[in-house]
Amino acid sequence: MALFNRKNDKTPAVPAAVDPALAALTGDYTIDPAHSSIGFTVRHAMVTNVRGSFGEHEGSLKLDGSDPANSTASIDVKIASVDTGIADRDGHLVSGDFFDAEKFPLMTFRSTRAEQLGGDQYRVTGDLTIKDVTRPLSIDLEFNGSATDVYGNERVGFEGSANILRSEWGLTWNAALETGGVMVSDKVKLNFDISAIKAAAPQA
Repeated sequence: MALFNRKNDKTPAVPAAVDPALAALTGDYTIDPAHSSIGFTVRHAMVTNVRGSFGEHEGSLKLDGSDPANSTASIDVKIASVDTGIADRDGHLVSGDFFDAEKFPLMTFRSTRAEQLGGDQYRVTGDLTIKDVTRPLSIDLEFNGSATDVYGNERVGFEGSANILRSEWGLTWNAALETGGVMVSDKVKLNFDISAIKAAAPQA
């Protein structure tokens, strides 16, 4: 099911019919933090990966099934909620060496463009802000479908990832290893698993 149409200079003059199932997804959605996760994977000491997540986040989606190019996404992540399973490491991450969470409490993403790559594969591009740096980021996503849960909520689901260089957002702390290399890699993989609930239609 296509959520976003890829623009093409050779698009026929006659507009394509809107898929009724797609049109039914149109609406405003709130990301459900209890059933969503936003995390990261980063190479540590050149030999293994450290995984972490942010326990507190909120966001919204605006889906337009009749004109998917109008769809948008917005996410706010509370930096102090970072969890790697090691309290001392988490404390270092929120310190001034890394995120400086006291001064910059949020990491944010605001979409500016979306496109279909084929089938249920999509790419959402927007502005990622970490600390006081805002840079473009493209996130490759898979649309997992829609369903009505046992409480009657209409849901949509997405999962995907994006690779960034943390140094481009001012996260430059590191330490050299005696055997060569550095403690923390510059490359970080961001991981997204999103479940969002559709807002009830306003009463007439």
